[in-house]
Amino acid sequence: MADKVQTLLLFGATGDLSHRMLLPSLYGLHADGLLPDGLKIVGTARSELDDEGFRQSALEALKEHVPSDFYDEAKAAEFAKRLSYVTLDASVPDHFDELSKRIDCSQGLAIFLSTAPSLFEPIIDGLERVGLTCDNVRLALEKPLGSDLESSREINDAVAKAFPENRTFRIDHYLGKETVQNLLALRFANSMFEPLWNSAHIDHVQITVAETVGLEGRAGYYDGAGAMRDMVQNHMLQLLALVAMEPPTDFDATAIRDEKVKVLRSLRKIGASDVGNHVVTGQYGAGASDGQPAKGYLEELGKPSTTETFVALKAHVDNWRWAGVPFYLRTGKRMPTRKTEIYIQFKCVPFNIFSARGAKTSPNKLVISIQPDEDIRLMMMAKTPGLDRDGVRLREMPLDVGMANAFADHRRRIAYERLLLDLIEGNPTLFVRRDEVEAQWTWVDGIRAAWEEAGLAPRTYSAGSWGPSAAIALTERDGVSWHD
Repeated sequence: MADKVQTLLLFGATGDLSHRMLLPSLYGLHADGLLPDGLKIVGTARSELDDEGFRQSALEALKEHVPSDFYDEAKAAEFAKRLSYVTLDASVPDHFDELSKRIDCSQGLAIFLSTAPSLFEPIIDGLERVGLTCDNVRLALEKPLGSDLESSREINDAVAKAFPENRTFRIDHYLGKETVQNLLALRFANSMFEPLWNSAHIDHVQITVAETVGLEGRAGYYDGAGAMRDMVQNHMLQLLALVAMEPPTDFDATAIRDEKVKVLRSLRKIGASDVGNHVVTGQYGAGASDGQPAKGYLEELGKPSTTETFVALKAHVDNWRWAGVPFYLRTGKRMPTRKTEIYIQFKCVPFNIFSARGAKTSPNKLVISIQPDEDIRLMMMAKTPGLDRDGVRLREMPLDVGMANAFADHRRRIAYERLLLDLIEGNPTLFVRRDEVEAQWTWVDGIRAAWEEAGLAPRTYSAGSWGPSAAIALTERDGVSWHD
């Protein structure tokens, strides 16, 4: 692990992500005594503020977004003393001169870019011109990292001019979620699972990322991205890679990321001839959400669009471990409930010894819930109590591990707390390497090209539903039902 830095520089420090996630996360780390003594946090954005104005804005954000039972005015005031601010327009090179006067990077500097990707290159050029890209400076990038493989490479090439791979930290905030990290512990710290974690014992895998919200002020970005690029390319493929990866040689950045990229490169290509049987896209129309009327996507957007707000697809990982096991991925906006989960269905027992007594068995299922609740549930067969004079009765029984209850003595942290602390300490394990990003884009670009060649258009579905009916047919052709 590299040395801890003494300065954290936040670009986009007055934006929504900073107010909702970054500043509350940094406050949480400060309140728990985890930030390095003397760490300075410098915010910058185009807003005209001085140090005191930024501190007041930060305190207001903390009061709004930090849970009331954790917020402490005295600790918040101490935290605010770490903060300072420099007004900067990244499109004006001279503005970086003032930044260089306020920052001493000789003791280590971490930079977090929470800005539009179009500003990455001018920001890096400005930092390089004033000497803020030296060997002890790390750079963290928030998504989106391009809109396809070509644009992603352009961004990464611009970054690489000043920041080599070992000092570049690409963020996928899902990797900072506790249950996502627990997936590795579940697999590699328990002897009961890993021997069964293969095509001989697992029937199929489902990964669902469902949102109840619509555009929510993100129309400009979302209509140019769509569900495939916004969710599948990054979050969902990272979850798939963690489920499917081989055991790493060690719990370190290189070993873990090496195994993930092997999975991503093993994803079977989906071409124009089979995209219709493997991919369903949709766009929500009018309906109801949380019991209230909800507008359709086009009405919210205010113009015609063929952007997909829903994607369901069947993927295959063509390697020794997973040959023949389908991975069903599903994500969409205006779904009935908000949830992110990994559902693993094992194969049925090879022979039912209870069938002559009238008992039926069901396959075991493992459900890993990531949000809104963090839970792990294993569904197992158990005998129903009784004297069995009319036959044996079996029933599916859950073994639940509610993370909030099991670890009630531990505070539930924001994902960015872990990621920011790892950035400060120089641990890249939970960040995404360039070859991972490019493998993800290669697969997604192939699917997008295939559906354009095949003329695949988004099907309309009602807001508040689980997407187009074709998504149900996608799995039921294989005798599988979505875990709703």
